[in-house]
Amino acid sequence: MPDQEKLPGLARVLRQDLDELFPRDGLPDLTDLRCDAGLYRYETSKVIGTKSDGPVAGAERGQRRLKDRYIAPLAAAYGVTEDQLKRAQERSFSARQEEVGQQEAPTASTAEGPPRTLSEKITLILARSYPGQKAPTDGEIAETVNAHAGSHVISAEGVKRLRTGAEEEATPVVRQGLAHTFGVSPLYFEPDEAVARQVYEGLRLMSAAKQGKVGRVRARGLGSEGLPANVLSILNDLATELDKAAPDENA
Repeated sequence: MPDQEKLPGLARVLRQDLDELFPRDGLPDLTDLRCDAGLYRYETSKVIGTKSDGPVAGAERGQRRLKDRYIAPLAAAYGVTEDQLKRAQERSFSARQEEVGQQEAPTASTAEGPPRTLSEKITLILARSYPGQKAPTDGEIAETVNAHAGSHVISAEGVKRLRTGAEEEATPVVRQGLAHTFGVSPLYFEPDEAVARQVYEGLRLMSAAKQGKVGRVRARGLGSEGLPANVLSILNDLATELDKAAPDENA
């Protein structure tokens, strides 16, 4: 595999679109943006006017965020907007958190069973709704919530505090924005155990289906709320048993 920094040059020589020739899973992080511009990291020191590439290296590793004065020259060198660069930086830091096991996240969120706290509900959605791709960053979630609300109602730091359990309560407009962001019923983020269980079972079923354990479910006469939680639970248990009985075959 050639250096990632050489891929844009290869695409130009072959007269092919970079993304088609070398497709990427998910959205780009800082390293991806630099490599898409065909720049090696040592070359970025000239871009930001420093003696070494340390500031860029630290940001790409999710260790130290770029200083504000580095944002504009790097964005110009990478051929992206400053906002796109900042989003890529957040993805680099999110990837770093995953590598260290997200030690700041509450352990209760990984336990089996319907989520109860707001932190557990957000963590479950992020863990189960984005198989094979990067989940949205705290900044991206905040941006979508604010767009839905039509005003600035939460920051990236605010989302992080809710996600990690540092903050346990959210205003109604933030809860509604979170529901819109993740495509679930607004009641999911309310203290309603029945709704939380239904969403939990639905996520389990979706995960099983994407892993090939379940084909598809057809039903007549369903309302907008979909299958009841107890039915979803039965389907999930059945999928588990079928997978144990014939792990190499789809049911």
